[in-house]
Amino acid sequence: MSMAELTGQPKAQRILQYAIASGKVSHAYLFSGPQGSGRMAMANAFAQALFCTSGGDDACGQCLECRKFEHGNQMDLHLVEPDGNSIKIDQIRELQKELSYRNSGTQRKIYIMQRAETMTLQAANSLLKYLEEPQSSVVAILLTENGQAMLPTIRSRTQLVPFMPLAPEVMLQTLAMEGFPQLSVRAAVHLASGLEACRVIIQQNGFAEMRNVVIQLGKDSGTRFTAAMLSAHQQVFKTSLGEQPQLLLALLVLWYKDMIHFQAGRQEAIVFIDQIDWISKHAFARPVEGWVNCIEHTLEAGKRMKAHVSPQLAIEQLLIRIQEG
Repeated sequence: MSMAELTGQPKAQRILQYAIASGKVSHAYLFSGPQGSGRMAMANAFAQALFCTSGGDDACGQCLECRKFEHGNQMDLHLVEPDGNSIKIDQIRELQKELSYRNSGTQRKIYIMQRAETMTLQAANSLLKYLEEPQSSVVAILLTENGQAMLPTIRSRTQLVPFMPLAPEVMLQTLAMEGFPQLSVRAAVHLASGLEACRVIIQQNGFAEMRNVVIQLGKDSGTRFTAAMLSAHQQVFKTSLGEQPQLLLALLVLWYKDMIHFQAGRQEAIVFIDQIDWISKHAFARPVEGWVNCIEHTLEAGKRMKAHVSPQLAIEQLLIRIQEG
């Protein structure tokens, strides 16, 4: 896929296409942005464009080098991923060894490093020495969710290419055109930063079912405490949905936000649009501050889970707090 075919990151696309068109390709790039924002897809598209022999500012998809790339036969492209939880110095040494060999006929060698912030200090220092004395034929593309987590000395020797979270409206339109269910899409675009992450959420087992459970919990949590507790036990903790408690909480936050959207007259922003009749009758059961408190209680439950409180206990305590107002 060419860079022009990728949507949602126009600034990154402009930076990279200008570099190719002007002949000012840097020896190293730092693609920094949230998970799901399309960094890896853009890295692959940029790499293909760099190998392309058509002379344009993007991959043509037709030349020999483009066809080799698309079929996974580009020997001068190297991918570095964490070995376990980190990228280790031996991986950097092996990469440098590979890059020292003669090209297989292309003008460049390119390496893409995923989760570059996981490099050990020794690995980062080894890479730094390589970046300080760059080979003209080698281009590095470092991918990270947090550019500030990289060594300042590495940041200073790379060109930053920022990736922004995609706007929910952009993702909604794109995913709807791809044929994904509208109700699932409306929720997923508020849970992820990019299209690929949204697709993963929508396609995972139980997402639609989890959405239905959250609707029931949302309706019951305010006035029918016993029913809410029963739903949580039977539909969540006695099923596989109990394995994704953070997803449940994230959807529940969207449910309470919908009440605020309705009160403010922002019906176009409502996620659970199929529940608009119920929402219209109950959104004013609490003032905006009351719904904000529900959101804060839900976020607090998520923090408690991360602090190793059992999900069942955290959600039971959440339902009690919401009932109490």
